[in-house]
Amino acid sequence: MVSKEVMVSNSKGLHARPATLLVRKAASFKSDIGIEYMGKRANIKSLIGILSLGVGSNNIVNVIVNGDDEKLALEEIVNLINSLEE
Repeated sequence: MVSKEVMVSNSKGLHARPATLLVRKAASFKSDIGIEYMGKRANIKSLIGILSLGVGSNNIVNVIVNGDDEKLALEEIVNLINSLEE
């Protein structure tokens, strides 16, 4: 298992469009991928799960990955979160 904290820097947080991008990216990996925010955890492969966290701009989330391709999955998910724009 690997994890990393990352700041969501886009001005609207993890609303529908960026959450959809995360779900699509996460679906390409075999590993289990979760995201934690304010004591709640969601499966990053679930759009409803991500949206239910209510992650806003400049909030820090923890991405947790467990599985065969965990290191690559963590790197790519963190890079995607860092590159999110409106």
